[in-house]
Amino acid sequence: MKKNIAIVAGGDSSEVVVSLKSAAGLYSFMDKERYNVYVVTIVGKTWQVEWSENEKIAIDKNDFSFVCEGEKINFDFAYITIHGTPGENGILQGYFELIDLPYSCCGVLAAAVTFNKFTCNQYLKGFGVKVSESLVLREGQTISDEEVAQKIGFPCFVKPNVGGSSFGVTKVKSIEQVQPAIAKAFAEGNEVMIEAFMAGIEITCGIYKTKTKLQVLPVTEVVPKKEFFDFDAKYKGEVEEITPARISASLTERVQKLTSVIYDILGCKGIVRIDYIISEGDVINLLEVNTTPGMTATSFIPQQVAAAGLDIKDVMTEIIENEL
Repeated sequence: MKKNIAIVAGGDSSEVVVSLKSAAGLYSFMDKERYNVYVVTIVGKTWQVEWSENEKIAIDKNDFSFVCEGEKINFDFAYITIHGTPGENGILQGYFELIDLPYSCCGVLAAAVTFNKFTCNQYLKGFGVKVSESLVLREGQTISDEEVAQKIGFPCFVKPNVGGSSFGVTKVKSIEQVQPAIAKAFAEGNEVMIEAFMAGIEITCGIYKTKTKLQVLPVTEVVPKKEFFDFDAKYKGEVEEITPARISASLTERVQKLTSVIYDILGCKGIVRIDYIISEGDVINLLEVNTTPGMTATSFIPQQVAAAGLDIKDVMTEIIENEL
């Protein structure tokens, strides 16, 4: 009998549009001969399954089921592709743990830690991972322009501490831009991270592990046509993405090894993508860890899967079957 798979999309942040695109990507990747695949959207308190183009059916939050034409349908597995809250920060993972429903990505702790960029970077710093200098402001806290200049310097990035897709991010080049950038980042969330700029090559590396397999994917080089890899670069093609990256074989190997180590330190699960900056002297600096990376047809992970000579449909099946 076919298993019922829920692709869970939506969320309560600006990234909802990206999440829905990832859901469409995942839907196209999954093996329909093996699974019944449904898209479930969670936006605020409205949880519903997209039964057809015009019909949406409410999800029973008691057991994550729904009823259609008098028949109750239970899910066997949830593939979370919410970028932002509640699917990337451990909240939804906790719910699935409570109702004992297998799901695709990191558990509660790993999701919560990685979602908070500052916490994640400081934690990994303790394991010898190189990260840029940064500080965090919580709601109600302020910082003087002089303090930012002294502690972090310019240029620097001011961004929401728990957002994604580069919403609310500003590259600050001078002292008078500091406060407007902080206000813009606070508009996206209640914590702001101020991070020193790192010059170098931006790269990203995908990975997944199952009980029987470790698969570190090829490294992609990210060459923005703009100041930095912002929303337009990410989703409107204003960037060059080169897989495999134009770095040496030995550096590629070091990046892939570090990616595997970070995956294990954090106790990750499913497909994860880790972003880095390679600075002078081939120093690998961590940018961030994405535990629910974008899964549109043009996203990094599908590109890397193809470059590795793998079939994305098989990868999806491996991820699902590993949990079932």
